[in-house]
Amino acid sequence: MSAAEHPRHQLCEDLAHPVRFSLVAAIAGTEESEFAVVRDHLQVSDSVLSRQASQLEAAGIVKIRKGFVGKRPRTWFSLTPQGRATWERHLRALTEIARGAG
Repeated sequence: MSAAEHPRHQLCEDLAHPVRFSLVAAIAGTEESEFAVVRDHLQVSDSVLSRQASQLEAAGIVKIRKGFVGKRPRTWFSLTPQGRATWERHLRALTEIARGAG
C-alpha cells in the first residue's frame, strides 16, 4: 500500500443511499429527466423519489424544475455542474476501490 490517500475518501456521502445513487445514475446521461420516468425506472413511490431528490437538491447535486405540460404539473430533474463533477469523482473512486487501488 502506498502513502497515497485511499480512494474511499473521494466518495460522496450524499450518494451512499441506494435510491439517491440510482437517481443520479439514471439522470447522469440526460440533460433533463421527467419525474414519472425516473420513478418508474427506479421502481419507487412518488414520496420516496421526492424525498431523496430533495436531499440531493439541498446538497447541490440535483436541480429540480417544476412546470406544466398543458394544465398538468410536471417535475424534471437534472444534474448541476457540481453534481456532475461529484458523480464523476464518485464513480472514479468506486472503480479504483473495485480494482484494489490505493
